[in-house]
Amino acid sequence: MRKEKIFRASKYLFLISISFLSLFPLLWMFIAATNKSVDVLAGTLFPGTNLVENFKTLTANTNLYRAMWNSFKYAAVTTLASLLVSSLAGYGFEIYHDRGKDFLMNILLLSMMVPFAVIMVPLYMLFGNLGLLNTTAGFALPTVSTAFLIFLFRQSSRNFPHEVIEASRLDGLTEVGIFFRMFIPIMRSTYAAAAVITFMNAWNNYLWPLIIMQKESARTMPLLISNLTAGYTIDYGVLMLAVGISILPTLIIFLALQKNFAEGVTGSAK
Repeated sequence: MRKEKIFRASKYLFLISISFLSLFPLLWMFIAATNKSVDVLAGTLFPGTNLVENFKTLTANTNLYRAMWNSFKYAAVTTLASLLVSSLAGYGFEIYHDRGKDFLMNILLLSMMVPFAVIMVPLYMLFGNLGLLNTTAGFALPTVSTAFLIFLFRQSSRNFPHEVIEASRLDGLTEVGIFFRMFIPIMRSTYAAAAVITFMNAWNNYLWPLIIMQKESARTMPLLISNLTAGYTIDYGVLMLAVGISILPTLIIFLALQKNFAEGVTGSAK
């Protein structure tokens, strides 16, 4: 009995230590946001009184609200479009299955091996000719349909009960009606997982916005944070505050959908 208690206490102590080490960088970032740059460089681990001053400096030297709105708008549009397009593709690959679709799926999976840097220049030239620079469509289109999301929805569709499809057809529902009225509600956990992944990737996207968003009014939060590090002197208190503000939307999205996230990744349906 005593050995069990010691083992349990050791286990919890180990887990608490690992959790603290994992959360410490996040905690230190918020602490640094309340201090002056000199205190941050000195490695202080205590909250300061410079939070309001850092926020005033940040808003005075950058277009913070515009960058936040741009990032949210781009990420939201990309997420909604990706969920619709990728889930339709994944649903079609599995529900209307044949060997030709298996071959096409393999080609799509091979495309994951191609680095974005390889297609970056052709994409920029194409979008420039189409007049899509500095636009939401230009930001979203390259990632609206990804092999990963299509594969995720395809695998999850394997757990979708085919009896529901047959019963819906007997009740007179069209194929489109079955997808929107039956598939989407049943597979909500998969949609939640895909939404978290897509939103976070779109929000944190740096390279593509750096290329396509050439106007200051179209810049996103990653670009704003990058600009804060481009000067001769860096105000680390202001920088940490900007990073802290930047992670809040993704943190809120994850916390709101975390209950369905693990279930959606495993591809289960209820």
